[in-house]
Amino acid sequence: MRILVTGALGQVGWEAARVLTDLGEVIAVDRRDLDLEDADAIRKVLRQAAPQVIVNAAAYTAVDQAESERARAFAINARAPDVLAEEARALGALLIHYSTDYVFDGRKAEPYVETDPVGPINVYGESKLAGERAILDSGAAALILRTSWVYGRRGKNFLLTMQRLAREREELRVVADQRGVPNWAHRLALATRELLGLGVGRLAEQRGIYHLSAAGVASWYEFARAIIGEAERPSVLPISTVEYPLPARRPSYGVLSGAHLQASFGLTLPDWRDDLRACLAAP
Repeated sequence: MRILVTGALGQVGWEAARVLTDLGEVIAVDRRDLDLEDADAIRKVLRQAAPQVIVNAAAYTAVDQAESERARAFAINARAPDVLAEEARALGALLIHYSTDYVFDGRKAEPYVETDPVGPINVYGESKLAGERAILDSGAAALILRTSWVYGRRGKNFLLTMQRLAREREELRVVADQRGVPNWAHRLALATRELLGLGVGRLAEQRGIYHLSAAGVASWYEFARAIIGEAERPSVLPISTVEYPLPARRPSYGVLSGAHLQASFGLTLPDWRDDLRACLAAP
């Protein structure tokens, strides 16, 4: 099959562009090749490529910056997926789109399921929810895969930030009252490959929203402790959200249940700690 991957310089897109080559021809595009704020450019690229599968791993992910760049966040996270879905429908292609736990308000105390009411509390979450709704309204054959706390060995993410700060500081103060699930970008790409291996037809028949998340739960503090490991320095201290103010509010709870994905496709992800160890051990 011919697979178009957007966001090929991002965490998930970079991984997907590599692991999906097992399934066919991969056309990987990034911001240099495709301006997601330009609807006509999106249409031109898709019509020239004529893929059977579109994997949209591109997104505006600067959560705090989105508070002051609302129009740009919505252009990339809402309008671009709308155009991708329209083109996917016209081409008869399958669209796989990644979304986020930030579509929820974080008030729940047990894992979110796909049918739970949404209620984003920041602009980033609002823009991602608008993208989900646009895809669903388009009638395209699409899988929307919600995930959370993405990290890896490249790009900008919590893992790399903690590793850098650990080299620079004697003490790290990390928020301990926000809970979610860290997800390794490479694992998300492998899971995408496993889904596509089931066949485009089956995925099209079972189109909809699915939660794609590692097992387990963690606070940012627990995630940081796992990254630092047993080293005596730096020390890692837990703090509250109010002690670390940011422009955008964060959900206090964002754990996603993978039960629907498992029941539908027989796919489960490992515990986040196992994936973190694999990531840290990777060459």
